[in-house]
Amino acid sequence: MRFNPLVSRSALVAVMGALSLTASPATAQKRDKKKEKEAAEAAAAATGPQLTVSKEYAKVAKKIQDALAKKDFAAADAAIAEAEPAATKPDDKYYQARFRLDVALGTGNKPGQLAAVDTMIDSGLMPAADTARYNFFSGETSYFQKDYEKAIRRLTAAKAANSTGANLDLMIVDSHLRLNQLDQALAVGKAAITAERAAGKVPLEDYYVRLARAMSEAKRRDDVLDILAMRVQDYPQTNIWNNTLRILMNGADEELSLDIYRLMKHAGAIKQRAEVEEYAALATKNGLPKEVLVAIDAGRSSKVIGAKDDKIDAIYNTQRDRAASDNLASMKADVAKGPSLANARLARNSADALYGYSEFASAAKLYQVALDKNDTAADVSMLRLGVNQYLAGDAAAARATLAKVGGTRQRLAGLWTTFIDQQTRAAAPAAAPAAAAPTTGR
Repeated sequence: MRFNPLVSRSALVAVMGALSLTASPATAQKRDKKKEKEAAEAAAAATGPQLTVSKEYAKVAKKIQDALAKKDFAAADAAIAEAEPAATKPDDKYYQARFRLDVALGTGNKPGQLAAVDTMIDSGLMPAADTARYNFFSGETSYFQKDYEKAIRRLTAAKAANSTGANLDLMIVDSHLRLNQLDQALAVGKAAITAERAAGKVPLEDYYVRLARAMSEAKRRDDVLDILAMRVQDYPQTNIWNNTLRILMNGADEELSLDIYRLMKHAGAIKQRAEVEEYAALATKNGLPKEVLVAIDAGRSSKVIGAKDDKIDAIYNTQRDRAASDNLASMKADVAKGPSLANARLARNSADALYGYSEFASAAKLYQVALDKNDTAADVSMLRLGVNQYLAGDAAAARATLAKVGGTRQRLAGLWTTFIDQQTRAAAPAAAPAAAAPTTGR
């Protein structure tokens, strides 16, 4: 990822605006003090502190302004040094810093730019209109100088002032990570992702990559999975689906792994020969020969496995013979029997087999029977019910069902919901163009 370089001289000069020195006014004239106070308060609310330099400083500062007007930065620098003894008020010192900034900009002195900007910020006298930009400049510069604590402080202030500086939140997140402040990084990152989505933007993938890497190194598996689940919502490429599901599979039991492989297959995310072989082995162990054939056929179709693979071919041939002895009619008859089936396990087993035959609506009915019979593996049946409802064409029912899944399958249910949402958006017809206004002849 590349960040923007330091703010250019022309950009910072534009930020500064015109510099106008005003000496403390004499009090000879009569004034309407009430109106003056009201006007001052209104101006302060709109722009921040109103600066007024001392008469002594205003006199000597004229020499600085003249030198800057001629872009004679050496003379301006010398005049600033001469003016230092007269800069007794905080307002005088603020203007001294502004003059130093202009000299530093004119001479390309980046450390001088940062020092001047920091003096202005820390004075508490900076106009509100400049707060966001100057804090961003200081924060971004500090970030590249690896002063991460200062970067966080300045960038957070810039954000509070509604800065639109590039990669602001990402620099805050990365600064927290480099200071090993993982909880703060996670909070800022998630909030930034949510805000960018709400604004109709796709969040930078760097949020996910950096956060997931840091959480993985800290062995915070739940946080890793949370970040990856968010990432695949915004970056649904098949390789990212594969990466997310493989990490979810780490430590999963065989039956959960089988469920994960099912989503991987439907997402087109099976990428390696070993994954096809492992999926086939799990389906074989669960007595689902037809699903084995479907898994291997999908691997061949996507060229993940070659047309000739002795080991996988042997598995395929064995399971094809077993599938030939499946009694599909008997399984469908179980659907008709419904509540009269002996127990939840029998209903779930028949539903699992029907899934392999792409009999999704029938499988969904039997998973519901299993749940109605107080299935001891309720989360298994609930997840598979939602999956088969979606595959049978009822996405709304699927979402509602998947929202009820708990236990070790809750994350997988959430990923299925993400997949369903993505597929639904992809299948939605494009909005029809607006009809042209009728023309009338005259």
